[in-house]
Amino acid sequence: MFKFDEKKIIQDLAKEFKFDICRITDISLPIKTSVRLKEFIDLGFHGEMKWLADSYERRKSPLNLWAEAKSAIILGLNYGPKNNPLEKIKKKNLGNISVYAQGKDYHKIIKGRLKLFSSKLISKLSNEKRTKIKVFVDTAPLMEKPLAEKSGLGWQGKHTNLVSRDFGSWLFLGVILVNHHFEYDSREKNYCGSCTKCIDICPTNAFYGESKLDASKCISYLTIEHRNAIPKKFRTAIGNRIFGCDDCLAICPWNKYAKKTKEIYFDDHKFNFNLSELLNLSDQEFRKKFTGSPIKRIGRDRFIRNCCIAAGNSKNKELIPTLVNLLLKDQSFLVRGAAVWAIQQLDNKNNLKGIKKRHISFEKNNNVLAEWGI
Repeated sequence: MFKFDEKKIIQDLAKEFKFDICRITDISLPIKTSVRLKEFIDLGFHGEMKWLADSYERRKSPLNLWAEAKSAIILGLNYGPKNNPLEKIKKKNLGNISVYAQGKDYHKIIKGRLKLFSSKLISKLSNEKRTKIKVFVDTAPLMEKPLAEKSGLGWQGKHTNLVSRDFGSWLFLGVILVNHHFEYDSREKNYCGSCTKCIDICPTNAFYGESKLDASKCISYLTIEHRNAIPKKFRTAIGNRIFGCDDCLAICPWNKYAKKTKEIYFDDHKFNFNLSELLNLSDQEFRKKFTGSPIKRIGRDRFIRNCCIAAGNSKNKELIPTLVNLLLKDQSFLVRGAAVWAIQQLDNKNNLKGIKKRHISFEKNNNVLAEWGI
């Protein structure tokens, strides 16, 4: 029996700190969670994200992160966009940035609130001197989505992401582990049914089955985590997506119940800039423009690499002079290599001969030369 209504205290604190949904569960995870993770890693579908393999043992269970943990408080913050993200794919002269990255970095916003939440929770519990708490926002090796599913906050759809009956696909998650038992919520039922829209829409066919993702083919991985040249076989499919991809999230029928976020920090149009502007960003300008944004962490070179791919898919020949300038002057081989591909998509063969001749007269990087077929 619980001496007083601790659950109400937690729910009230969730509202006080402007979380949209809160659920509580114990910290044990079903065996299938670790089995799926092991399969994902063994098949190499984590790509260059080596930390997933390195942290496998700790990631299997919250107890491997913190042996004293008994409960998990799962908090969701809605970042629902005003407009359907799929509409932005049609605007080829714009760099399309994933909804989650169009405002301030959610890690910092949520973590700050979780710390305040935790401090106040400890002060309100009857056994506050013995209560310990740890907070997590998507950076530690913690399986947030399976915990959220177990807590009843939502369920993992066939695209492996969380789906909520109230918020659709658009929830940021924060987790508080506590060395204290609470009254727990019930697991949410999976309401995907026979729908496979999230799998069918994937531009790069990154799903090899229901709830099975080859992340090395995913556009979010390719534009954010992948540090090298993006493989040619995926470039056309990337379209104008320059940071992440929302297709499998946006197509979900449960989004008809989603609500536009009330958070002023998650502005869903701020960074949809013209490619002509983005391609001209220097390192200093890139850092200034994306201060406080998760975009900043991939660095200017990878970002411009992505913009070059989008330019190549734009059919906008007016971008050719900017791409040629990058080809001839940019210090990054990633940028120069992507510029070669983009120019080849946009320019005619006669002009290409002159550009190619001028470029290969000084280019020393073999990866860039290989883009010309040399």
